[in-house]
Amino acid sequence: MVTKIEAIFYPERTTECECPLFMVPVTAGFPSPAEDYIEGKLDLNKHLIKHPAATFFVRVTGDSMVDAGIHPGDILIVDRAIEPADKKVVIAIIDGELTVKRIRMLKGKVFLVPENENYKSLKIEEEMNFEIWGVVTNVIHPL
Repeated sequence: MVTKIEAIFYPERTTECECPLFMVPVTAGFPSPAEDYIEGKLDLNKHLIKHPAATFFVRVTGDSMVDAGIHPGDILIVDRAIEPADKKVVIAIIDGELTVKRIRMLKGKVFLVPENENYKSLKIEEEMNFEIWGVVTNVIHPL
């Protein structure tokens, strides 16, 4: 299945979610009391969203980007303020359909490249209705 966009969401800018930030290495051994090591509070909005007014989220369907770490059901953070550049992962609209792919610019031509060997690259032709909606900055997915 080609990777497509299932839904589009906009960030909630009126809330803050500050969680404790521990500034010690975490080992997989015996747990230690971590209360003594709290450095402060961490607001994920400040770390994941650089341009709040230009940022939106999308939920992914399909598997064409799994080798880039993008899986079905993942939420992507997309920034419209970042200039699309060669090798960036982008959200694009092609003939009315949203998709996520790596953009490649080679010898004056533009390609959308999947990150799964089961899919082929798509060369963007002049007659296509093509637009880049934004650059993917982060992927959120469960373990």
